[in-house]
Amino acid sequence: MKNKKWRLGVPRALFYYYYGPWWETFFETLGAEVIVSPPTCREIMDLGVSLAVAEACLPVKVYYGHAAWLAPRVDTLFVPRLISVEKKSFICPKLMGLPDMLRAALKPGPPIIDTTVNLARRPEEGLAAAVQGMAGALGVKGYRVDLATAAAEARYRTWTCKLQGDTTGLAARNTGQVGERRDALPVGIIGHGYLLYDRYLGMDIPGKVASLGGQVILPENLAPLQVETACRQLPKRLYWTLGRKILGAALHLMEQENVAGLIHLTAFGCGPDSLVGDLAERYARRRGKPFLLLTLDEHTGEAGLNTRLEAFMDMLYRRRSA
Repeated sequence: MKNKKWRLGVPRALFYYYYGPWWETFFETLGAEVIVSPPTCREIMDLGVSLAVAEACLPVKVYYGHAAWLAPRVDTLFVPRLISVEKKSFICPKLMGLPDMLRAALKPGPPIIDTTVNLARRPEEGLAAAVQGMAGALGVKGYRVDLATAAAEARYRTWTCKLQGDTTGLAARNTGQVGERRDALPVGIIGHGYLLYDRYLGMDIPGKVASLGGQVILPENLAPLQVETACRQLPKRLYWTLGRKILGAALHLMEQENVAGLIHLTAFGCGPDSLVGDLAERYARRRGKPFLLLTLDEHTGEAGLNTRLEAFMDMLYRRRSA
């Protein structure tokens, strides 16, 4: 790093949609040239499908495609080994093994920074170790690491604050469309961020709902306290961080009388979602809240999905009129 900027590749997939601003700011402040792969397209998806094992879920396959696109263009890939990002909760095992799976698939490939992130037992110690590991991989130590951490935290807080409670603005930024009908119906759309915010992978479901007259509410619009409070009604704490966030958002939205219905967007082959989705649908039935499950894979046709969305939105408007 003494004579040139280190080209660091960050795949635009999976947890990039949760921590991308933090990662970019941190590495850029340390002096690296951060190169993020372009938005998902058919070519990237096909590339990932060709490299990944058949048992992987669609988001993991797409991650392969983004990493493969970056491989010849960077000096190093950043693929953290995410075990836990909060106390007493964990991440899907398929995501934990990404660094090893990519090393086996990308041959030849650039070195991979696979810093372990494990905050399950001692969050502060785990985060400090992860930060030092990420900076150490670039040969940076001392006060520069503290400055980069502070800058990353500041940008991350600003980014998350903009998402919370800004449903119209969020829909406009991420989908380009906002429901224009004066009688727009609030509709909750739950799911993983890497499906909701990846317009190609998630087929722009929030944008489609907005164009059909829905006022879109996503999990990121809710404050963490709202999600955690809703989860307290569960008989047992959910094991997965993202699963608890999705189910907590669903439970909170079900309790809001103005929310007309819920849509759960999931990827075929996602183990945690098979449980979370079933629980969310059962709670929705008990409360009489309309619920639509949309499952995506690389073979999903857009025409059939559009028909289901249109029928669901028509049903919501008929219910309100009745």
